[in-house]
Amino acid sequence: MKSIYSTVLTLIFFTISCNSNTTNKDNSHKEQLTQEQLETYETAYFASGCFWCVEAIFESVKGVKEVVSGYAGGKASTANYKLVSAGRTDHAEAVKVYYDAKVVSYKTLVKVFFGSHDPTTLNRQGPDAGRQYRSAIFYKNAKEKQIVETYINQLKKDKVFNGEITTEVVKYTAFYDAEGYHQDYEANNPNNPYIKGVSIPRLKRFQKKFPELLKKKAH
Repeated sequence: MKSIYSTVLTLIFFTISCNSNTTNKDNSHKEQLTQEQLETYETAYFASGCFWCVEAIFESVKGVKEVVSGYAGGKASTANYKLVSAGRTDHAEAVKVYYDAKVVSYKTLVKVFFGSHDPTTLNRQGPDAGRQYRSAIFYKNAKEKQIVETYINQLKKDKVFNGEITTEVVKYTAFYDAEGYHQDYEANNPNNPYIKGVSIPRLKRFQKKFPELLKKKAH
């Protein structure tokens, strides 16, 4: 009976995983900043499960100007969804966050990162399992590394999480943008089963936990 129950759960998780039900829906409704404008802002790189979820969370944070879904931390010299989802490149689904450092600090983004997922589940986040869904922070310099390590040490000291924090803290090397249909996926596909069952609830939990970090809604 136990094995049958486990099989059923696995099938349910698979049907609503980040690796299913992708569509090519246009996302041109979103106002886009030019690359020249984006380059005036700071960047940060994070991975904490399905990038559909992570992108939406960081997009909701004030001071964040743009979030791009993509791939980071792999051994291969290139990456695409087919290869990464099959675990063939060791890349993680990640996001590139463009942010205004005058409005939101890197430390606050690290707070958003740890406050919006479970960093104790090794190579897994919710229904998504595999190295591509690992928890990781890709620091660009010694200052960012110190901020991350200090924050993790404080989390451990305060015993914020019951389990061991498995987040990889590694030097940033390269980031590959995900395919166009992955960008703004949650906003563009609100009726997708995974978005309704996993992404939106995860976003709402974060928003409820940190209302002071959210962008003001336009009236």
